[in-house]
Amino acid sequence: MRSATRKLFRMVGFLAAASCAVSAHAQPSQVQRGEYLARAGDCISCHTANGGIPYAGGYRLDTPFGYLLAPNITPDNETGIGRWSSADFYRAMHDGVNKRGQDMYPAMPYDFYTKLTRADSDAIFAYLRTLKPVRNAVDINQLRFPFNQRWSMAVWRELYFDEGTFTPDPAQTASWNRGAYLVEGLGHCSSCHSPRNALGGIEQSKAFTGASIDDWFAPNLTSNLHTGLGEWTAAEIATYLKTGAVAGRTTAFGPMAEVVTNSLSHLSDADLAAMAEYLKAIPPNSSLRTGKPAPDASRVRGATLYMDHCGGCHQAKGRGIPGVFPPLAGNGAVIAPDPANVIKVVLKGLPQRGAYIPMPALGGQLDDQQIADIANYVRTSWGNTASPNSTAAMVARLRKDNR
Repeated sequence: MRSATRKLFRMVGFLAAASCAVSAHAQPSQVQRGEYLARAGDCISCHTANGGIPYAGGYRLDTPFGYLLAPNITPDNETGIGRWSSADFYRAMHDGVNKRGQDMYPAMPYDFYTKLTRADSDAIFAYLRTLKPVRNAVDINQLRFPFNQRWSMAVWRELYFDEGTFTPDPAQTASWNRGAYLVEGLGHCSSCHSPRNALGGIEQSKAFTGASIDDWFAPNLTSNLHTGLGEWTAAEIATYLKTGAVAGRTTAFGPMAEVVTNSLSHLSDADLAAMAEYLKAIPPNSSLRTGKPAPDASRVRGATLYMDHCGGCHQAKGRGIPGVFPPLAGNGAVIAPDPANVIKVVLKGLPQRGAYIPMPALGGQLDDQQIADIANYVRTSWGNTASPNSTAAMVARLRKDNR
């Protein structure tokens, strides 16, 4: 059975490449563009069960934590995306949040899809809306506890997800930037060609250096002369992507042969050349792809405490749930110069206010340093730029305050 890691990374794997291919010709309609993007991305393979109706979902996606069933993405109102708007679709692709406001599982690789432009997302959605609606309810979540609980995704998101549309590098050529958009964004090359840790996050220091997947090995894509593409020319790489073979080099087989057949062979020569140019630029240590800066110990503690005690309600990225749990990202009380409000709320909780449900006091569960770490974490995360000036001594003083 092909895993979620490979199948879903391929699902929209080269949508961006297709978009660049289309733009080189007369501008098609939005639906035509979206159809081309979906065909190039091989969406049908992930969203079609074996022997099932195209795009109606049900394909099994295996993960180390159980399995998921790919959803129905036909425009059926009850079981598909018929009630979705283009904004809902873009939120799923860009933010990894579904129409119900829930964190999506990273088997849907929104950590790469986030680079998708809004125009490309809208085009794909416009095409999907033209499909024949198919009523097919899919019970997506077949993961083991605790991974079958949506709140558990807060851990993964906090550690491995940074949202943001691709931004071209003005110091590079247009073709290099196009290649970067394809390879680093929706091309998802590193998703299969990089080793992952126990939680499914890419080991950033080893990105593009090769990885085992589905009992196959996705080879090194860096410019390493011995194990990578160092001796290949850009033209040879482009030819391989287009045809799956380069005389005197190798022939595609296993999962890569399917990628070539269903996705890469449909791309324009200009897109393939751009991808090849970017791949040739990846140094042996894959330093072109950098992860998050290593956080200090107090921030790691704060993140862990937040995910254990706060993330289930206030959600990953501190976005909250409208009308139920307030957001922490951009919250004026959170980013005030003095952290006293945050500390006191964590210590003593809050009563029900309007539609917002009560917040329990955590002072009896957490010590002074832990509360200071949480306060500093929420004040400096998700775009919050307050000073991390909470201290254990400050918490101890406020703990004694009965007001």
